[in-house]
Amino acid sequence: MLPLLAFLAACGGDARGEAGGYRARNGAVPGAGGPGGGPDRANNRPSPVEVATVSRGTLARTSTVSGILEPLRTVGVNALMSGALLVVKVEEGNDVREGQTLAQIDARELEAQVKSATAALELAESTAKRSDELWRQRIVTALEYERDRAALASAQATLDQLKTRLGYATIRSPINGVVTERRLQTGDIVAPQTRLFTVADNSTLVSRVMVSELEVPLLRQGAIVDVTVDALGGARVQGHIRRVFPAADSLTRLVPVEVALTGSALDQLRPGYTIRSTFRLGSRNDALLIPTRAVIGPAGARTVVVVRRGKSERRIVRVGPDIDGTTEVLEGLALGDTVIVAGQALLRDGSPVRIVPPLAPDGRPSVPTVDTPAAAAMPVARTGSSE
Repeated sequence: MLPLLAFLAACGGDARGEAGGYRARNGAVPGAGGPGGGPDRANNRPSPVEVATVSRGTLARTSTVSGILEPLRTVGVNALMSGALLVVKVEEGNDVREGQTLAQIDARELEAQVKSATAALELAESTAKRSDELWRQRIVTALEYERDRAALASAQATLDQLKTRLGYATIRSPINGVVTERRLQTGDIVAPQTRLFTVADNSTLVSRVMVSELEVPLLRQGAIVDVTVDALGGARVQGHIRRVFPAADSLTRLVPVEVALTGSALDQLRPGYTIRSTFRLGSRNDALLIPTRAVIGPAGARTVVVVRRGKSERRIVRVGPDIDGTTEVLEGLALGDTVIVAGQALLRDGSPVRIVPPLAPDGRPSVPTVDTPAAAAMPVARTGSSE
């Protein structure tokens, strides 16, 4: 009888062990958060977070707008007479001066006409001189005298017209600048108003950008503008506001503003480069500031997570634009509040947190991390808290 009881007791113990093992694998062991058990310590472990304190400081408002660089002036040079191009003296990229010869049109026929008109003018001058003497002696009639004077004026006008047309045979630059386009070559036949060259005034490069109507009242002609050039690896140069246009676009409510670059800033710049103009819109000395990293959520539903008594608390806030990684708090926070800037995305309200120092650029903690309970870390995080 005793051996049978011992055998049954052993089997009962194995059954309880198996049942206990099954419950352990399913998280239902006593004291592990199951029915009738205590809280789950693993789920209550504080989450490491980085924090920053809401501070008051100077906020410099800026607005950055992209645009394309263009020459201040671009002039098309057209032919004013027909003929064959005898010579083209410039090509794209050549610097030219005002009045410099760019090309020459064959005008030999016109030159012959000028010689003929010159001879006719000399004859008309001689006839008019003789007629004037005869008129004073009352030898010729008034009608003959007036006829000779009119012939002289007509000969002079014909010669002037031919000389003007002969001047059109020489194509000259109308401004100082650089040739940006040459459309024809030596030997091509041109007609009146045929475009031959384009000359750009590169002494000043401008970019016309569109600025919000709300920001335009803060801009002044001549104000300094910080310009970033994409083609130069983000290099910065300094420009100024050349003019602010008087009217806004009726659909977009944007106002054209012209930014000009001059002097040494032009050494490495070319028309067509993309630039980013940053306008300074003023500054305030009493703004509540937090790192932009602390703000989460879409526009219109921005929130931050603050640390309060060692636990997380989500708050709805109204903030301004991001300015160089800093955001102004307009509503929802007070001076000295502690906000989480890293590790807040998955936190729920009331989750325990553990404050850790930020990582250095090499990925290591900037100062040794002390693994202390949240309550022990709170004296540092509570500085300026709005409890």
